[in-house]
Formats: sequence, structure tokens, C-alpha cells
Amino acid sequence: MCSTEKKPLFRDLTAEDPEPEVTEIESLCVNCLENGMTRLLLTRIPHYKNVVLMSFSCEHCGYQNNEIQPGGAIAEFGIRWKLRVEEPSDLNRQVVKSDFTRVYIPELEFEIPANSQKGEVTTVEGLIARAIAGLTQDQEIRRTEHPDAAEQIDGFVAKLQALKELETPWTLELEDTSGNTFVENPDAPKKDPRCDSTEFKRTTDQDHKLGIFTRQERRSDMCLPVNNGTQEPIAGSITPADPSQGCYERLAADEVLQFSTNCPDCNAPADTNMKITKIPHFKEVVIMATVCDSCGHRTNEVKSGGGIEEKGVRFEVRIAGKEDFSRDILKSETCSMSIPELEVEVGGRALGGRFTTAEGVIRGCIEQLADAPSLHGDAPVPSKGNLQKFLEKLEEVLEGKRQITLILDDPAGNSYVQNLSDDLTVYDDGVKVTHYERSFDQNEELGLNDMKTEGYEQDA
Repeated sequence: MCSTEKKPLFRDLTAEDPEPEVTEIESLCVNCLENGMTRLLLTRIPHYKNVVLMSFSCEHCGYQNNEIQPGGAIAEFGIRWKLRVEEPSDLNRQVVKSDFTRVYIPELEFEIPANSQKGEVTTVEGLIARAIAGLTQDQEIRRTEHPDAAEQIDGFVAKLQALKELETPWTLELEDTSGNTFVENPDAPKKDPRCDSTEFKRTTDQDHKLGIFTRQERRSDMCLPVNNGTQEPIAGSITPADPSQGCYERLAADEVLQFSTNCPDCNAPADTNMKITKIPHFKEVVIMATVCDSCGHRTNEVKSGGGIEEKGVRFEVRIAGKEDFSRDILKSETCSMSIPELEVEVGGRALGGRFTTAEGVIRGCIEQLADAPSLHGDAPVPSKGNLQKFLEKLEEVLEGKRQITLILDDPAGNSYVQNLSDDLTVYDDGVKVTHYERSFDQNEELGLNDMKTEGYEQDA
């Protein structure tokens, strides 16, 4: 009797699954031109994302090569990491680096351009070690044929070696246009004291290098110029539908829409249900829910149905008793969250957009942190004890043994906290609401500084 159990495409490496599915492909060895073997393993890094691990080995010459490729979609934004390496523990931080990552050390004006190395899972010390290995690869030949160049390289390698030994503090900067680079925080769940990450909007050229094109660009590629200077669609190409054939209000207001997608956990085919609903005394929102039949993963996400508000909003929600757990909360993707009593702060995309309760927000934190890489495996990690203690404190909050203040800060103003007061014009004592003017950096992150709402017709 054959088993019909569906297994996820990307699976955790656990004792319950001792024999993961490894794909073996016979491929050419670039060193000796004989045939070697490439092994592919689809797995996922907890608290990060799905990845494809590739390992090549040649039994003829002994050549080996390992690399990592992201197994999911390209992130919506690029990401920049800036790490101040001041302590020996910083050299042991895990780094997930993609093909599109640019590495830069300003103290030495040393740069490893994007697409010059394959993606890998390494450490900060491993990045320096790989750079040293690359620079010293052909030094013996250089000392014979180009002694001056070899001497200069030896001097620079000595400076890199000093970075490994941490003779003086230095800075590591990583910039990844695909958004698939990650630097470990050993002090998690607290805010990293020496590492900052910022997201940025990609330029058109950067999108094109990643293979991303807008509909307008694709449409122009599918058109042929005619004599009068206009363009006509190529026969058989897809053209935009007539707007009169359907509209947002008529198609989506009173029904649940369904579209095919991939499971965010195992990447298996799944269906996402989408519904537009209105939150009383707030605005319309789009609720999306995905259930995967392969791995059983369930996820729900909330998107604002309106635009960005004129001002940002900050909620301070007191959670002191069981009645506070039932308070409805809408947290958008742009809303950051912090708990001063526990010294924790997370960005907007940590929990994503969700419509839940105060209890649901705390349980969501526990579920995400329970998958943190420092809580799995046998390797000693400094943050393992800190995370375990933090999870215990969150459990105490759910049990009513600890009071906290949940601070939600949304520059876009698209978050909402339920008012339990009978007078809906005034919030109850458990919530403090502050509306504020956004800073330039906040507007820049929301893409408002470059937005032109008047006179754009002439530019078009």
C-alpha cells in the first residue's frame, strides 16, 4: 500500500525526518573537467526563510564547492546591514549572504562587489577568511612574476588578518538588493546594540539585474512601433483588460476571492483566500488567509484597504488583566512593536500585518521566537539563554502574572486598537493614543518624499 502523505518541499532537518530528500546531479568539474556530483538539499533556516543548499565534490581531483541559494521569492525591498565589530563574539555572528550581496569595510576601503561570490552561510570571521584565501590564492606565482604586486597584497592581507584578531574595532557593511541577507543578533530578542538594518527601495536598474520588470516595461517589450510613432501590441501578446469589465468594488466587496500561490513555509502549491471587510470605526481592510495541505501551515495577513494617513499614530496599550487580552488590535506591516518592561523592540515586518487581539499579538511573538535558530541545534549560542528567559516572561504575561505596556508605532497610521469605552470619541484608560507628524526618514521609507500628486500629467 503506497503512502499518500504529502510532505512539504522545504523541510526542517529533524530527528523525525532522518533521511531528507537529497537530489544528486552528475555535473562537470571546473577544476579537472571530469564528471563530479552535485547534491541539492531543500531546507529552511528557522526564523529566516527557505534555502537551497548545494554541495559539489569531484572524486577524481578532490575539488569541492558549497553554496546557498534562496528558495523563496525576492524580497520587496533591498536591505543594508551595518555591524560594528567590537567584541570577539561579533566575529562568531552567523551571516546568510546571497549572490547579490556587496561587502564593504570602510576602514580599509575594501569592497567585495555583488555577484562576485556565490551565496553562503558563514560567520563574520568566515567572510574575512574567504577574502584572505582569495587574495593569497596565487601569491607564490606573483612573487616570481610580479614581486611588487605580491608585496602589496601581503601588506593588505596583514591588515585583514588584524581585523580577524580584532586588534581595533572595525565596521562591516552589507548591501543586498534582493533583500535575502541576514546577520544574527546574539542579544535577541533585545535590540542589537551594534548592528543596524535598514530597508531601501530598489532602483529600476537594480530591479532589472534581479529580473524584475514592471507591467509597463513588459507591455512595451510586447509592442511594435508603427509609422505614426505609436505602438501596437504584438499578435498573441497579453494586453490589459477593459476596465469596464470589472472593478474593485463589484468583484471583491461581497465575495471571497481565491488565487493560487505557494506556501510561505514549504513552498508547496496552496490557495489563498482574500476578503475585503470593514472594521467598525476604522476603515476597510483586506484579509488574506492561506492553508497548506502539504505541511499544514496556516497564515493570515491583513492589508490596509486605504492609503497612508496624514499623520502617524502611536498606541500605548496597558495589559494588566484578563479583560485586556480580548482587545482587538489591527497591526499593519509598517507598525513596529515594543515592550519597555521586557526591553524588546521589533520592526513592522516581524509579525506582519494581522488583525487579532492583544493575546494574539503576544502568542504570535512566542510562536515566532520559538523558531529562532538559537533555540535549535547543539551549537553554543550566547542568545539561547536570553531567548528562553524572554519566552518564559511572555508566558507569565499570558498567565496574568506580569503586567506590560504594548507600544504600537505606525508611521503610516494604518493600525487600530479597539476602544472599550462607552464614549467612542474618547479612548478608555487602558490605551494612550498619540498622533504625530512623520519625520523625513519615515516619509522616505514610505516612499512619500518622491511622490508627486500635482502636475504629474505633464511629466507623463
